[in-house]
Amino acid sequence: MIERLLPAAVRSAEVFDDSAPAPLLGAEHQLVAGRHPERVRQFASARACARRAQAGLGLPPAPLLRGPGGAPAWSPGVVGSITHCGGYRGAAVARSTALAALGIDAEPALPLPTGVLGLVGTDEEGPMIADLTATRPDVPWDRLLFSAKEAVYKAWYPRSGQWLGFSRATVRLDPDGGFTARLRPERPAPGVPLRYTGRWLTGRGLLLTAVAVPAVSAVPPARS
Repeated sequence: MIERLLPAAVRSAEVFDDSAPAPLLGAEHQLVAGRHPERVRQFASARACARRAQAGLGLPPAPLLRGPGGAPAWSPGVVGSITHCGGYRGAAVARSTALAALGIDAEPALPLPTGVLGLVGTDEEGPMIADLTATRPDVPWDRLLFSAKEAVYKAWYPRSGQWLGFSRATVRLDPDGGFTARLRPERPAPGVPLRYTGRWLTGRGLLLTAVAVPAVSAVPPARS
């Protein structure tokens, strides 16, 4: 599913359960030491997806550890993102010569618990969610808003190194499968964009969102 949201330069992999063998490599064992077996299986299958995606770039299997803030520490020259929720594990990667940043997120296609939208959404987004829900009640728009902000954050954080609260991002959801985000961080990071575009889809009881930021070198020059 996730490949439908991503540009051609991205390699991705996904699974919908943890039944396939997914051995951990090297120091990955230490990252889940003492965790509940279900959490270990979730972690291992997501890492296996990451290795399958990286194999699409011609990279050999290797441990995927954590960098600052807990984000995956991808190989030099690679950008990527991992996501997991009940019934889904996925990963996407690309060469940094093609993409400057990449963020994906998966959520169950269910409304947020009561009261959570007030923590996730801004005053500007509340009326949008109400309008979209009235028009297309088959989509849990509040959860989609949450997922879009998660995907944007995963594209923002590795380059900026800064936390970004939900209120610092305003998202405009397009019922046709797109979204845009405008960020207002406490401290803008040099060279890191404040506007993002992404795509979303729903299926198999899931919501998936993705943000792919082209590398400057990969953007065709404007015509004079």
